[in-house]
Amino acid sequence: MNVPLISVILPVYNGELYLKEAIHSILSQTWTDTELLIINDGSTDETASIISTFTDPRIRYFEQENRGLSEALNRGIVASRGKYIARQDSDDISLPCRLASQVAFLESSPTCGIVGTWSEIWRERQKTKKAHQHPGKNSLLQYELLFNNPFVHSSVLIRREVFDLVGLYSTDSSRQPPEDYELWSRVAKRFDVANISEYLHIYRETKHSISREKWGKIMDVVVTISAENLAHAAGFSSPDLHCTNIAALANAVFDRIWNPDIAIMRKRFQDVTDALIQAFPADRELLKKRSNLRMRIITQNYIRYRLKKFMRGTASKKG
Repeated sequence: MNVPLISVILPVYNGELYLKEAIHSILSQTWTDTELLIINDGSTDETASIISTFTDPRIRYFEQENRGLSEALNRGIVASRGKYIARQDSDDISLPCRLASQVAFLESSPTCGIVGTWSEIWRERQKTKKAHQHPGKNSLLQYELLFNNPFVHSSVLIRREVFDLVGLYSTDSSRQPPEDYELWSRVAKRFDVANISEYLHIYRETKHSISREKWGKIMDVVVTISAENLAHAAGFSSPDLHCTNIAALANAVFDRIWNPDIAIMRKRFQDVTDALIQAFPADRELLKKRSNLRMRIITQNYIRYRLKKFMRGTASKKG
């Protein structure tokens, strides 16, 4: 049996509404040397019936009890055979040239472990004027990963050896969701990373997406991982209070802030920026510009935090 170059992993849980479009978008790619692994993670709707209507021999179908996204993804990765592993969500759409463009990029960029793309944003079935236009360059993505996730999960193509070196998606409930930000943070410590600055993917916002229903939990994990990334960039073995405060302020998660000292945070922030500039001296000006913008956001959120705290204190005294 021929081994495909790309294995596409499509986990689905009660995805009947948009699943057919997602599957079609992979089977209709200009790049055809693929296998599509669909992992039905305990769906109770018409998901299984929809999948059964497809007869393309490139599809490999798996069923399991509901175990969550990370375990479904890991099952697909372990069962896959391709040199490259692509992600596809059951409610998103890959545009026809997506995989061909990403294969060409990774084939010409041997130090790069993961490449994503820009994404149009649709709300249900309606195209919006919004888009995910994350940076393309490794240096800028390494910087952005210090604070949050600059990749559209369903748009990425990953080298198989990435998983061999850094491991699979975390199944630790305290570290996901977002399972992708946690994984990319590990990947970026060992590989270059990139985005193709073209619209090759459609990201669909839905009423019952994980990002909507678990937003508070997601942002709490984002702060934890961001603090770890900041500590690593600063040369610490683990994050201290100032790293956590910077991460919380960068993401406006005010309930994770504790006794912030803006002077110390500014110094820590500058140390981290200097470390990135030292690692990527050719992109010094780009990194300085991005650093200034990020520090402006942190300062604005610090002012908001102090104001909220003052208002709560005033209300408490009046009570």
